[in-house]
Amino acid sequence: MHKIALAFALVLAAVTLAKAGETVAPAGAKVYFINIKDGDTVKSPANIQFGLSGMGIAPAGVETADTGHHHLFIDTDAPEGDALNNTIPMDEHHMHFGKGQTEGSVPLAPGKHTLQLVLGDWTHIPHKPPVMSEKITITVEP
Repeated sequence: MHKIALAFALVLAAVTLAKAGETVAPAGAKVYFINIKDGDTVKSPANIQFGLSGMGIAPAGVETADTGHHHLFIDTDAPEGDALNNTIPMDEHHMHFGKGQTEGSVPLAPGKHTLQLVLGDWTHIPHKPPVMSEKITITVEP
């Protein structure tokens, strides 16, 4: 029992100590949308494909150099400044693809929505420098 508690404490400490800037992104790394672009009209749920160049994909919790996993920001701004040191939240505005997925079926209400991809490291914290797509606006058909 004590070994399990100790192992859990060590994992928690490793996650707590990780901060943006500790996981370096290679120069020129880019994340982007493959099958949608700014101004597109889509149906819900939208199948959105994520592209990545200059890095690889690894699931959350797996610390491997030059890798990360996708986060989709919906109708919210990407982190800036000190917020880049924080774990990306998990809520209706932040979809995590922590299993290493490169696409997702995203249910969206009819109307206009902004979307942006942010790559997170093994602890869901943006890299240094942050690897983010351009923010796009799409319209979802009623």
